[in-house]
This record gives sequence, C-alpha cells and structure tokens, in this order.
Amino acid sequence: MSGVRDPGLQPERTRLAWRRTLLTVTVVTALTVRLGADDGPVGALLAGAAVLLWGAVLALCWRRSTGTGAAPTGGRVLPLVALGTVGFALLGVTLTVHRLG
Repeated sequence: MSGVRDPGLQPERTRLAWRRTLLTVTVVTALTVRLGADDGPVGALLAGAAVLLWGAVLALCWRRSTGTGAAPTGGRVLPLVALGTVGFALLGVTLTVHRLG
C-alpha cells in the first residue's frame, strides 16, 4: 500500500449532512416566525431573533454544504452551530412560555 487515502463517499455524506442541518434550521425558523407573528411585539422580536440566528447558521454552514471548502472559522463551526441550536431552543421555550402566560 502506498498510503494513498481513498475518501470514498465521505465528502458527499458530509455535504448532505450539512444540507440537512441547514434545512432543519430553515424549518425551525419558519415555524418560529409563524408562531411569533401572532404574539404581538414580543413575538415579532423573537421571530426577528430567529431570522438573525438562521442567517448566522447559514453563513457558517454554506461553504460546507455546497462543498466549496471549510468555513473560515478556524475549526469552530460545530460548536457555533451547537450554540445556534441552543439559541433556537431558548427562543422556542421563551415563545411557548409567552404564549401560555
């Protein structure tokens, strides 16, 4: 063996995983905007925060999802996307509590 690495389908699976992540974040953003639109100013604020968070996640994941290279974040994409996920969870909890209250 010459030590040449054959990545096989791994790059394609990675691109597809990033695309699924972006699709999921887009759906969650759309649902948050839909729920927030009926809740007055607080809902509008939460919907706006969701759209901003979606834009940040999109900016982080776009290059990986299209296969044009790694995002220019020095290897911190996964923690930043995880932080965005926590942000969406907090937005969802806040929106739910506001709707119940």
